[in-house]
Amino acid sequence: MRKLFPAILLAAIAIGGCAGDRGAAASTVSAAPQGSAVALEQPVAAGDLTLTPVEVKEDSRCAAGTQCIWAGRIVVSTRVEGAGWSETVDLVAGEPKAVHGRTILLASALPERTAEDDIAASDYRFTLTAE
Repeated sequence: MRKLFPAILLAAIAIGGCAGDRGAAASTVSAAPQGSAVALEQPVAAGDLTLTPVEVKEDSRCAAGTQCIWAGRIVVSTRVEGAGWSETVDLVAGEPKAVHGRTILLASALPERTAEDDIAASDYRFTLTAE
């Protein structure tokens, strides 16, 4: 039993250290304030909600400086998290979306499209709000 006790003690310390590291990493992630322009996977604090743009599903916006028959749209898959729940929804810029009794809005998406180049996922910035 004397030989087994140190091994159990070391295992308990190692496990406790891992759990502590995980908690510290999670607490260092802070959400930007509502109204901030954020990148993909960057959370925004919107009152008691956290909004995180996850993926650009569609960007068919008309390129700046061109004439289009249809203005197009941008659709961003967004994770909405509240107390005890999380849901991923598709937000269309300028179109309010009801989620758990709240109104979520993708207020803007930058940069504007150009006729020459596609936009890299890392270059997008989104302004998200909740009421």
